[in-house]
Amino acid sequence: MALQGPQKTVVQLVGVVVLMGGLSWASVPFYDWFCRVTGFGGVTGVAEQGSDTVLDQTITVRFDASKERGMAWEFKPTQREMEIKIGETGLAFYEAYNPTDRPIAGQASYNVTPYAAGGFFEKIDCFCFTEQVLEPGERVQMPVTFFVDPEIVTDRDGKYVHTITLSYTFYETDLPEGYAALETGDTSGAGTATN
Repeated sequence: MALQGPQKTVVQLVGVVVLMGGLSWASVPFYDWFCRVTGFGGVTGVAEQGSDTVLDQTITVRFDASKERGMAWEFKPTQREMEIKIGETGLAFYEAYNPTDRPIAGQASYNVTPYAAGGFFEKIDCFCFTEQVLEPGERVQMPVTFFVDPEIVTDRDGKYVHTITLSYTFYETDLPEGYAALETGDTSGAGTATN
């Protein structure tokens, strides 16, 4: 039985709504994947190890830190910039301090500028890969290990980049599940294994 007039229109509208909902749901992971692959928007790459090639050419890497409004931590780079050879593995530290009387969890988002450098800035290890929890009064040094891919010197836009700024923004997150129970020593329900 073929659909008639108003029924056909309703089915078509429902189909459009479902399609649009599916596209909007898929757009976030797709955009994230696109940015990571292309470096679009200053998203950096992730590498398992350093570069096999180190050039004589150097590049300046600047370090920037900020916090989400209301984030109680103090957060800053321990040095403002470093000059490294392209392809050389660099190690930088950021310092975070929790001046409050309560534990606070945080996660860092990041990017690099200029955006043309995003696809060539490779992180090997970074505090930004995981959530951080600071106890009351705790101060920590958090490392980031990175290199600038030598292919930047042959890229149409990248070859004009002489300074890269690595920026982090910390925002507060919920404490990990079971964290309060671990703090008080109550392990009756948190982190216990059953046979």
